[in-house]
Amino acid sequence: MKIYIEDLKFQCIIGILDFERTSPQDVIINLTIEYDYVDDFINYADVADLVRMSMKSEKYFLIEDALSDLSKKIQEKFSKINTLSLKITKPAILPDCKVSVENLYYFNS
Repeated sequence: MKIYIEDLKFQCIIGILDFERTSPQDVIINLTIEYDYVDDFINYADVADLVRMSMKSEKYFLIEDALSDLSKKIQEKFSKINTLSLKITKPAILPDCKVSVENLYYFNS
């Protein structure tokens, strides 16, 4: 079974530049979860809430650190996950493009 959460958009503090530490900026999250559905499902609204709340409360410096931490939090809360693809995009950090970092995580469930 796969869950897709696409274009989850909100504002948070993320980045290493001075202005990024004081003003929230738009981020876009895309993720894919693969898990074995037997009798219990993973609530995608709960996943989206966890991602949004973590990003807002942690105020990460690097996207890479956010990816790593979010993957651990998602795995801890949703232990049925086999594979997680997680992508964080900063759509307005550069004037002529969107910048993203993505990683694929494999979990033993």
